[in-house]
Amino acid sequence: MPVPRLSATAAPDDVADALAREGCAVVERLVPPGLLDRARAELQPHLEATPLGPDDFTGRRTRRTGGLIARSVTCRDLVTHPLVLGAVGRVLAHVTTFQLHLTQVIAIGPGESAQPIHRDQWAFDFFPFPQGYEVQCNTLWAMTDFTAENGATRLIPGSHRLEDRREFHPEDTEPAEMPAGSVLFYTGALYHGGGANHSSGIRYGLNLTYAVSWLRQEENQYLSVPFEVARGLPEPLLRLMGYARGAYALGYVDDMRDPLAVLRGSTAADTGLGDLAAAEARARRPVD
Repeated sequence: MPVPRLSATAAPDDVADALAREGCAVVERLVPPGLLDRARAELQPHLEATPLGPDDFTGRRTRRTGGLIARSVTCRDLVTHPLVLGAVGRVLAHVTTFQLHLTQVIAIGPGESAQPIHRDQWAFDFFPFPQGYEVQCNTLWAMTDFTAENGATRLIPGSHRLEDRREFHPEDTEPAEMPAGSVLFYTGALYHGGGANHSSGIRYGLNLTYAVSWLRQEENQYLSVPFEVARGLPEPLLRLMGYARGAYALGYVDDMRDPLAVLRGSTAADTGLGDLAAAEARARRPVD
């Protein structure tokens, strides 16, 4: 089954529909390649300083550079891209809120072998989420062209509907080939893995992922982004990073204070939990 492909004019519903069917979709040429070149230039010192991976999963010829909110102004815009947030909101519409899960440039070097095929949601201690209950919606932006030769991510379209803990091999997959400036969407339940790099160049991909707010973030945004940087960021981005109260009673600080108010040193009386009426309505909703 080929990877679904959409044009840059796709709407969030188009992306969400493709993800419901196949668990993945490529939106081609969503941003100019120069925008991702700018992000790479902002991150270059950090990319060069990042050590190679310590094992076969992270990649012994692969560098994974995080902390992108703090390190790249351009990446902040990509994290909040309207199509991305619109699509993520639809895929994860069954929960009250979602948040940023991780930010990472994945640089697959020449000679890297194929990554083991896996589900990203296994990061949650291999908890067996109910089939069809998505807890993640992920993006991988092509900072360079993605080809089968240079390590394009390998996918099994439709595998988000399969049972958990299946074992697959690269030959069971399809490469998510796409030109620079394109973005791959895929859910946390989709079986996938980084491809082997048989080329002489580095494959750069910008991995920005989102998850339901009641699960722990893979990348700790509160320590990855220094407080002095966080205090100057716009409120929507901060709340996406996790500086927000979630569901009804998650994420408050000490005497039920809003975490965003605490970050900014506000002395205003802003205490309380979430929307009680909405929480009670969800509690009475029948389980599907």
